[in-house]
Amino acid sequence: MRRTRILTVVLALAAGLLAGGPPALAAGPPEPATPLAADTYTWKNARIDGGGFVPGIVFNRAERNLAYARTDIGGAYRWQQSTRTWTPLLDSVGWDDWGHTGVVSLASDTVDPDRVYAAVGTYTNDWDPGNGAVLRSTDRGASWKKADLPFKLGGNMPGRGMGERLAVDPHDNDVLYLGAPSGHGLWRSTDAGATWSEVTAFPNPGNYAQDPDDTSGYASDNQGIVWVTFDESTGPAGGPTRTVYVGVADKENAVYRSTDAGATWQRLAGQPTGYLAHKGVLDAENGYLYLAYSDSGGPYDGGKGRLYRYATATGVWTDISPVAEADTYYGFGGLTVDRQNPGTVMATAYSSWWPDTQIFRSTDSGGTWTQAWSYTAYPDRANRYTMDVSSSPWLTWGANPSPPEQTPKLGWMTEALEIDPFDSDRMMYGTGATIYGTENLTNWDDDTSFTIRPMVRGLEETAVNDLISPPSGAPLISALGDIGGFRHTDLTQVPPMMFTQPNFTSTTSLDFAESNPDVVVRAGNLDSGPHIAFSTDNGANWFAGTDPSGVSGGGTVAAAADGSRFVWSPQGAGVHHATGFGTSWSPSSGIPSGAVVESDRVDPKRFYGFKSGTFYVSTDGGATFTASSATGLPAGDSVRFKALPGARGEVWLAGGASDGPYGLWHSTDSGATFTRLPNVDEADTVGFGKAAPGASYQTLFTSAEIDGVRGIFRSTDRGASWTRVNDDAHQWGWTGAAITGDPRVYGRVYVATNGRGVVYGDTSDTGGEPDPDPDPSGTCEVAYRITNQWSGGFQADVRLTNTGQSSWNGWSLTWSFPGGQKISQLWNASHTQSGPAVTARNAGWNGTVAPGSSAAFGFTATGSAADGTPAMFQLGGDTCTVG
Repeated sequence: MRRTRILTVVLALAAGLLAGGPPALAAGPPEPATPLAADTYTWKNARIDGGGFVPGIVFNRAERNLAYARTDIGGAYRWQQSTRTWTPLLDSVGWDDWGHTGVVSLASDTVDPDRVYAAVGTYTNDWDPGNGAVLRSTDRGASWKKADLPFKLGGNMPGRGMGERLAVDPHDNDVLYLGAPSGHGLWRSTDAGATWSEVTAFPNPGNYAQDPDDTSGYASDNQGIVWVTFDESTGPAGGPTRTVYVGVADKENAVYRSTDAGATWQRLAGQPTGYLAHKGVLDAENGYLYLAYSDSGGPYDGGKGRLYRYATATGVWTDISPVAEADTYYGFGGLTVDRQNPGTVMATAYSSWWPDTQIFRSTDSGGTWTQAWSYTAYPDRANRYTMDVSSSPWLTWGANPSPPEQTPKLGWMTEALEIDPFDSDRMMYGTGATIYGTENLTNWDDDTSFTIRPMVRGLEETAVNDLISPPSGAPLISALGDIGGFRHTDLTQVPPMMFTQPNFTSTTSLDFAESNPDVVVRAGNLDSGPHIAFSTDNGANWFAGTDPSGVSGGGTVAAAADGSRFVWSPQGAGVHHATGFGTSWSPSSGIPSGAVVESDRVDPKRFYGFKSGTFYVSTDGGATFTASSATGLPAGDSVRFKALPGARGEVWLAGGASDGPYGLWHSTDSGATFTRLPNVDEADTVGFGKAAPGASYQTLFTSAEIDGVRGIFRSTDRGASWTRVNDDAHQWGWTGAAITGDPRVYGRVYVATNGRGVVYGDTSDTGGEPDPDPDPSGTCEVAYRITNQWSGGFQADVRLTNTGQSSWNGWSLTWSFPGGQKISQLWNASHTQSGPAVTARNAGWNGTVAPGSSAAFGFTATGSAADGTPAMFQLGGDTCTVG
């Protein structure tokens, strides 16, 4: 993936968060006299595994297998060795403190490994209304206490891959240092992070900004103090470490040292200039401070770089760069020392985007180097490693690049690189999309191949823009920043590939045809190419539409209830409509550019729009819109609304801002009038799910403030009463982008987060639904369709339709494979297989099938679809028609 593409996406995400993020709120009202109703939910992630930049990995040097990772917008994680997964640590961050999901630095205490610290804050400009903080934990991140800071921190700012800015004294663990951005200097705590004060003796707060002319304050911020490193060989146990090194974002004065426990500081004499020191890693055993330099702050940019070694006893600087300066087109960022063999050093070319990143290794303290890959005869490469991404196959991006590029890539934005201090064979490194690692690293030194795999399970880092849960087919389809989005046929498994053909950098909007869920549309951003795509198989495969003139971004898109037409409101062009799959768009009249658009879920010619406080309605397929006379709606554009499935003209609208109308509104007359729900203080999203047992109206879900409490809420009585379904441990910062229930599973809700992926919750209240009879009989029809194929395997969807006169209360479908195919994974049903014979039985939630209705499931299998499809399907002994 090219640097400009990633950079554009991240800046767009930042701007999008500014526009659509939570407003700055005044102090909330007092706690309600009557506690809100609450339900016990189980929360999980729809698995994607990674999906964003991991700028820091920290191993504890006193306890084996204790490691942490930080993300730029998605919180912090702790490694769980028994399961080889990451556990999220900051899901308790609430709505008002959403910026504290950005982690600028982590520190793990070597004296007391139960202690861990996180410096948090997402932006140093006004995109983030709050100041930064240092969080401290005495139980490895299970719970936290907070020390507020008088300045902002920037976990998602330029330079975030440098560090670590936060460090615990290895001898006196009540002492911590924090390097601040924005000219705020160096800070110190002497009470284990409870209080902080500036180290006024430190002489240089930094002066480097990525772009001093950026008026937004994003790229023009002084990146400040970027790392702190202690020399553990100086200072007695229990007393403060005497020698401390500090890295500063200043190309002429990048490294400082104190030899009196921080009382006084001096610029290191003889240091190189013209570069920023991204990392400073000390090998106290051999007396070397290693430094990775780049000509810019990263994590995207960097055109030149050097590696240096500083002899702490003699003050001698040695250029140990593995290549000549003239041969670099990148900066050095990742840097680590093997603590079992301190003469072994590794570094990364973090900003080498093309053809790949590079990893360098030395076993003689930087005297000589080898590299992870090299050219044989250009463009052919010889790799010391093999890559196995079978656990996250989307990391290939579905690409087929020309040499010297390869897929999957070794990485990009590789600022985090760490060798396990207890295991020379284990290394982890962060990229712009995942954490990679190896457990046979020392094969490198024997000139035998070592294997790199994703080591990222449990770390979910996508920013979610939209979500849909169709009534049949895949239970979840997502629109994501950076990596486009996925079709989840099984929430517990990583999908094989993100959306391709086209592959948007970010998908901004999704919709499906309510009465024909196989028709799905998505809109998104792309540097060059179409901004809209269509699917006729429930999102399994896609084809590009054609853009009208002037389109610069995805905007929002809506599909007619029957899939016959579409309305699109892209960036850069006004609202347009099309019959069919977007080969020819016509401008819509009566609605302003930039309006949010949605479709009625019953009437295929009825569409809706909203812009700046006005609701719009079209009854002619989007050709013309008429402004509603409804008043009292939110004046701004932070609004999300949806039409209720199965009810013509019924619309729910959420949104607003603290300085005007802000709440949840309901219309039953296609938006001609709206009624505000008096029991909802504020609301930002609205979605629908399966009705509760015994109820006829669909379940409502919202991310809202109700009775003074922020949370995720559910109503089973049209909004008359609400139940909070999350708790204070599960808040995920900002959840204002999208929400939807599941039309097939009562109580299930999918929540969009800004950096923690798609979280979904299931209620402990099953509603007392009876177990269905698994063996109905009756007239049936089966549609069996191959949706994907690859070498050695394929994917298929099966739709079972009740063509009889009475409902099924459970079903069991049998067939035989003709060519030895074997199911490896099946979703939306359970199955058994004996030889070629397969039996698929309904899940607990899709056993009741009314006449004319369908149940659908899918599977992946080994073998080849070319070996033939089943010739016969049977339901309860009766043969089904094959459609």
